[in-house]
Amino acid sequence: MRSRLAARSTRLILAAAAVTALAATTTACDPEDNADAIGSTAPSAVSSADKEGSGGSSGDSSSAQGTDSGGSASKSGSANGEKSGYGQSCGTNDLDFTVTWEAQPLSHYLVTAKAKSGITCYLDVNTPSVSFGSNADGVASPVGQGGEDPIKLSGSAVAYAGINPKTTEGEGGTEFDRVIIATTENDPDPAEVELPDMATVDKPIVTNWSTKRGETIPRVI
Repeated sequence: MRSRLAARSTRLILAAAAVTALAATTTACDPEDNADAIGSTAPSAVSSADKEGSGGSSGDSSSAQGTDSGGSASKSGSANGEKSGYGQSCGTNDLDFTVTWEAQPLSHYLVTAKAKSGITCYLDVNTPSVSFGSNADGVASPVGQGGEDPIKLSGSAVAYAGINPKTTEGEGGTEFDRVIIATTENDPDPAEVELPDMATVDKPIVTNWSTKRGETIPRVI
């Protein structure tokens, strides 16, 4: 009888020990611990995703900004030659020049000046600087005829000046096929305009700018 009781007690003790061990194992793997473990790893994944999302957004934004900036620069660079700040003095490179031969009432060259597209400026120096070649004897002397000060050039508005390349008698002189024109004597970028024919030059003269062609017939005074 005692042997059976002892064996039964032994089995109960073993069973209790097994239950205790199982409880300990269950406690070690408690859901709260699992949640803590999940919680400790989850932020790392979210942070990585945030970084990827942030990086992608930043890259797209930079790309878009670069495109917009380039477009703006392109637009401002292709403004059809427009100049800001109307009311400026006309520089030679603001104007287009043409030179024609006028036989009546006196033979002379007629210079026509017109503002380039998109430019508004003023001829506030009344007499153009005109020369044939680079020598001093090819510089045209102003005769003071005509003149309006200042002359506004914009759109279809034009100004005229008359040149007489030879004011001396006889056959002397030097031939040129081009004339150099500038709005001022010190203009760093004068225009070299082709003449309609060869000009014999000797003591040339030039009139003032005017909006009336009849005022630009150069005469020796």
